[in-house]
Formats: sequence, structure tokens, C-alpha cells
Amino acid sequence: MALRFIGIDPNTGGGNCPAVWVDEERGEIVLQGWKADEATTARTRQDSPLPDSEAVIRLPVRMAEIVRKALDDAEGSSS
Repeated sequence: MALRFIGIDPNTGGGNCPAVWVDEERGEIVLQGWKADEATTARTRQDSPLPDSEAVIRLPVRMAEIVRKALDDAEGSSS
């Protein structure tokens, strides 16, 4: 697996932090975030089913630049 680290929450103080990687082989974004609470998860299920192989996570908006970079990088690696 060719995961390339893109960035971590800029307000982090250590471990257990939201982070972003690009899987260059698969052309996918890999996200580590805070698990959504049951109310959030239940609300998302109203719009989209949630199979056991998926999860709802939260990322702070302050990570938008990091996520954009990952998307741009992944798009470039899959072309």
C-alpha cells in the first residue's frame, strides 16, 4: 500500500488527530477523523445507507486546505 501522508489537523497537540493521506496506487483519499455520534450517523442515513464497511467521520473545517491538497494530489496520481 502506497499511502502518502498529506497533513494533520493544524491545531493538534499530539496523537489521536484528524489526518489525511493519499493512496497513490488506488487513487483514493484516506481520512482519519472523529467518529460521528449516533445522532449525526442517524441523520446521514436519511440521505445515504451506511453499510458495515463504511463509517461517518467528522473533520474540522480548518483542514479544508489539507483535504484540497489530497484531492488534487490523488487526481494527479490517477491520471
